[in-house]
Amino acid sequence: MARKKAAVDFEQSLTELQSLVERLENGEMSLEDSLTAFEQGIRLTRDCQAALAQAEQKVSLLLERNGELEEAPFDADKQA
Repeated sequence: MARKKAAVDFEQSLTELQSLVERLENGEMSLEDSLTAFEQGIRLTRDCQAALAQAEQKVSLLLERNGELEEAPFDADKQA
């Protein structure tokens, strides 16, 4: 259950971040509101980066064989 929650949190954070960027790019917010949105965006960015780093560590652990990391190229076409 924790894995699903982390994925949902990442997706939710990313969606919120995209919304904030759109509002900031629109340019209709006051300076104070823009700064508050920017601060929130920084927090969301850090949350997303942490979730991605954790996912990368999990992938590395899954690829480890006989105590050594086996690197394998990612082919998006084969994954689809």
